[in-house]
Amino acid sequence: MIIKRPLIYIAALSTTVLLASLVNVASTGRNYSQTYPDVVCPPRLSGLNSQVSVSPSSTQFQNLENRSSKTVPFKTTRYVMSKSAVVIAAQGVTPIAWQSRPGGWAGGVLCSGPAQSQWFVGGSADVTTRGHLIITNSGLSDAIVDIQSFSENGKQPVKSINLKSKSFASIALDSLAPGDHSLAVLVTPRSGRVNSFMIDEQGAGLKSLGGDFVNAISAPATDLMIPAVPNEIQSKVHKNPSNHTLRILAPGNVETQFTAEILTTDGRFIPVGLNAHTISAGVVADITFSPSIAAKVFAVHITSQEPVVASISTPLISNGHKDFVWSTSVPTLSPLTMAISGLTPLLTFAGDSISVELSVTFLNGKKRTSHITGTDIAAWRAPANAKTVTFISTNKNTYGGAIVTSTDGYGYFPVEAGSVLTRVEVPNSNIRVLNP
Repeated sequence: MIIKRPLIYIAALSTTVLLASLVNVASTGRNYSQTYPDVVCPPRLSGLNSQVSVSPSSTQFQNLENRSSKTVPFKTTRYVMSKSAVVIAAQGVTPIAWQSRPGGWAGGVLCSGPAQSQWFVGGSADVTTRGHLIITNSGLSDAIVDIQSFSENGKQPVKSINLKSKSFASIALDSLAPGDHSLAVLVTPRSGRVNSFMIDEQGAGLKSLGGDFVNAISAPATDLMIPAVPNEIQSKVHKNPSNHTLRILAPGNVETQFTAEILTTDGRFIPVGLNAHTISAGVVADITFSPSIAAKVFAVHITSQEPVVASISTPLISNGHKDFVWSTSVPTLSPLTMAISGLTPLLTFAGDSISVELSVTFLNGKKRTSHITGTDIAAWRAPANAKTVTFISTNKNTYGGAIVTSTDGYGYFPVEAGSVLTRVEVPNSNIRVLNP
């Protein structure tokens, strides 16, 4: 009996301490900080014009190479950029950068937040190239970046560069795989706050052959959708249908088979040569196809056995001169807002059953809601005086891309968020830290 009493007291005390600990844990809530990472727009290279669409006009920014942390407002929704890249506190509204060479070409690209890796399926390293890979480091510490290139001759040696804080580097594409025609490039930062952009520009002597931005792809996948591919219809001016080139790479260690299906308003079909087509591992393949369709825009759905990255190049005639567009794959559409001041994009949606609700905000502050529906593919033209477009809701497995026409040429950009809301747990203060 004497021995049992201390055991009872010890058990009761242990139970009390355990319950108190549980109550303390239950009553201590977790706090989170939610922010949108700042986005970066590419610098303006020599000879180019560059503007960026933002919203609202009070959006804060600073030049990338500004050593101060001070930011200033744009004071406009269509900002003419200098040679420096810009860092923007976009707060959930994705800015669109538009660059052009007068009388030569034009192209659009998303201003985006830092990425763990970026794929660029496009560009060339042969004698016609004038393209560049632009790498920015908007962080306060130095960055180390690995550049892995692939071509029709296989995997190339890795090229590593060091970038000082708040700086950028412009790397000529012909230095990545000299003499090769078909490029796919993977940019992977080892450290730093890194964003990358690719400009593919072609020329022969003094003659321009066009150009475009190659928008980044986040990762290889076995199911890809390229939602907006422009198509020139046969006419007196365009006597031949567009010859599109599908560029595709299986970056893994084994070959794979893929099938590419075209989606139009008249239905779906698989072009000759794009059904169960086999490609070698690590080798970039270019496959030309010329669909006989009456649509000015179509989508391409790619399925493969192994993860792949892909894009489509389309030659076009713009105001009498040659140009081309790189259409890239996109993730599924989700609620987001894009700034489109100065642009009138043709937004194209692809999917089995399309139902997209969007809202347009005009420069005068008024708003209008539209509902786009369709099967396989549907298109909607943004009004000329639109400031932003917000995608409110959408069906599952719907994808979006945009094609823009300007006096200098055609451009494409994916419909996706430039930066995604991030959530970080905030540590709770606890007296036991000071008094253990």
